[in-house]
Amino acid sequence: MSDIGDALWNADVSTSDYSQAKEHYRQAILEQYKLCVEMADRVSARRNLTNTFFLSLNSAVVAIVAMVPTSRLARMSDWVLLSGLLILLAQCAAWWVMVRSYRQLNAAKYAVIGAFEEKLPAYAYSRAEWGALGDGRDWRKYVPLTHVEQWVPAIFSVSYLVAFAAIVAT
Repeated sequence: MSDIGDALWNADVSTSDYSQAKEHYRQAILEQYKLCVEMADRVSARRNLTNTFFLSLNSAVVAIVAMVPTSRLARMSDWVLLSGLLILLAQCAAWWVMVRSYRQLNAAKYAVIGAFEEKLPAYAYSRAEWGALGDGRDWRKYVPLTHVEQWVPAIFSVSYLVAFAAIVAT
């Protein structure tokens, strides 16, 4: 627990930095900090909506294809099946790129939050919380969600390729 305390408090900021003369400046920093944290939360919420959309879309595709008899799929033109496969792979690629983009955007936002915390008495996000999670390097402590999220479109893509090969082979 003391490791978190050591990582949390900013030794460069003391109570004397909160004199009445400096109060307006500190208040402005705090308000901007709050705004940055809120915007980072909103990006995460948008990322979750994006994932929900693509997961629902892919789950619906899998459910629909599973309901179609294999004999009927085997009678379809290889070009029709290939076209469907390419569309599904393209949307999985788009999903993967979006998750990666959200990860990059949030990384930048948290870097800015860390810079703001240098002017505040505590490093709540940038050092204490992230340090308590092992900086995302130790999978036994914490696996960053965006790393897991990027596997999902890849898994769907591989599943679609395997299904396509199985249908064409029959």
